[in-house]
Amino acid sequence: MNIADDCVVTLAYTLRDSAGEVLDSATAAEPFAYVQGRRSVIAGLEKQLAGRAVGDKLDISIEPAEAYGEHSPARVQTVPRDRFPEGIDIEPGMQFHAGDEHGGRMPVRVTEVNEDGVVIDANHPLAGQTLHFAVEVLGVRAATAEELAHGHVHGPGGHHH
Repeated sequence: MNIADDCVVTLAYTLRDSAGEVLDSATAAEPFAYVQGRRSVIAGLEKQLAGRAVGDKLDISIEPAEAYGEHSPARVQTVPRDRFPEGIDIEPGMQFHAGDEHGGRMPVRVTEVNEDGVVIDANHPLAGQTLHFAVEVLGVRAATAEELAHGHVHGPGGHHH
């Protein structure tokens, strides 16, 4: 079976940035599973894996536009310190959730703390980066009706209820 929409795909992979630093990985012993075509993984990875089969090994580079997008300076802002909980020593690298313009919640990272306040970045941490995957397709099967209804894989490598 080849990878197509509504298939459960099981992968072993290593994700590196352009400097060669390992950012994430999954092994054959502890694989990653997702449902193809359901936006469970970045668009560029889905596109590159479409049509592949068990045993295929690929080295894939994905540009920001098909990964986490370009880094947007508009998503970086300085927030007054008093907008954060008291008694917490705010440091770069910390993550918080902030309200967005639609009433939702979005994750933000602290990038700097200075006398003007706390600089937060709502860009995805990998925005603006070309991502390099070494991938091995370990499994491909039709998703169950329950997996399609829930939008994620159940069982090993996926979500467990």
